Amino acid sequence: MPTHRSRRDFVKHAALLGAAAVAAPQAAAATPAPFTPDRHAPLTPHPGALADVARDEAYWATVAAQYRITPRTTNLEAGYFGMMALPVLEAYHRYIDRANSESSYFARREYPAMFRAARERVAAFVGAKPTELAFSRGATEALQALIGQYNRVQAGDTVMYADLDYNAMQWAMNALAARCNAKVVTLDIPEPASHDAILAAYTTALDANPRTKLLLLTHCNNKTGLLLPVGAIARLARARGVDVVVDAAHSFGQVPLTMADMDADFVGLNLHKWIGAPVGAGALYIREGRLSAIDRAHADESAPADRIESRIHTGTTHFPTVMTIPDAIDFQLSIGIPQKAARLRYLRDRWVHAVADVKGVTILTPEDAALTGAITGFRLHGRGTGEANRALAATLHDEFGVFTFQRTGLAKGDCVRVTPTLYNTPADADKLAAAIRTIAARG
Repeated sequence: MPTHRSRRDFVKHAALLGAAAVAAPQAAAATPAPFTPDRHAPLTPHPGALADVARDEAYWATVAAQYRITPRTTNLEAGYFGMMALPVLEAYHRYIDRANSESSYFARREYPAMFRAARERVAAFVGAKPTELAFSRGATEALQALIGQYNRVQAGDTVMYADLDYNAMQWAMNALAARCNAKVVTLDIPEPASHDAILAAYTTALDANPRTKLLLLTHCNNKTGLLLPVGAIARLARARGVDVVVDAAHSFGQVPLTMADMDADFVGLNLHKWIGAPVGAGALYIREGRLSAIDRAHADESAPADRIESRIHTGTTHFPTVMTIPDAIDFQLSIGIPQKAARLRYLRDRWVHAVADVKGVTILTPEDAALTGAITGFRLHGRGTGEANRALAATLHDEFGVFTFQRTGLAKGDCVRVTPTLYNTPADADKLAAAIRTIAARG
């Protein structure tokens, strides 16, 4: 696997992008040389400095050509799931045909080795040992297993989560507490957020609840896109005897990241969002030596108790989905995760900086390059009701042809989420910014 820049290097370069993007709409006025992207051109990571890579429109046009994009809308809601690039989609179709034509002969004789190879590729991509990973059908399934089968909570203990954590994971924590006769404690992530304010909020909550046994953290939440300093919070928790389970559904493939960076014992992640595998691909991570904290799934005896496979049992896997995972990883690595992250942050900054000073617009992710990636939530005129934000998303789509989505559950109210991806362009960001300015002016 190619060596990636460290998260620290990415943050340094991303800070430069934030400043550069302020002038982006003016720079876009220059007419570029004619360019016809070739989807058959082999991709390799752009060798330039990240601040320059992010703005090389000829290069990103070649990347965008790897996607078959609907003309029905300008899609800025890539956070739901990641479209497969055409090379990945074509591989997926081949695998469907093979699995269907060769049936159980293939499934029993050849698929097991391909399954193991796919797991090894994912392990290398996220910086884990293959024996620390088991496939799931998504981050939700993985996290439900980790939370629901966690066995260290006793009556009178506490479990903790924040307002920005994913609703389904909050419900899983509630169910765990109810089953164990434990207490649920919640906290609100500061808004606007900063590194120090986030750490202070978790420190205060943990110190006020010394019987906390399990803390849910979301590395990149699905509401505003805030990137929590998970590693630092995990160390705060560990020093107090608290285990951490991390929701990394949006993390890997969006920003440079490894399991070591998060420094948590239990992680659920998606492969069908930012890694671009077929829908229905995720993984469960349990750090070596921590398997005993998670009960076997339904007393599952299909795998030995000392193997992670016994902690989640999804039944027969969707063969073509698993077979396609290495192709999806190959495609991501052909671009480079630091390069991809820089491009996504550039597109995010392009629209955010164009509306940040507009009266009535509240941007919910900070400029700190360590705390923000592609996803950003916003509100208009302080309106945090579900009705107001559903209406705002509908107006953006129906009147301006820009597809976004409303998110709920934030302590200070709902918002609209914007998520650009590799097939989006500066023109897409400008289109969104112009729409927001027009709507904001209406009051």
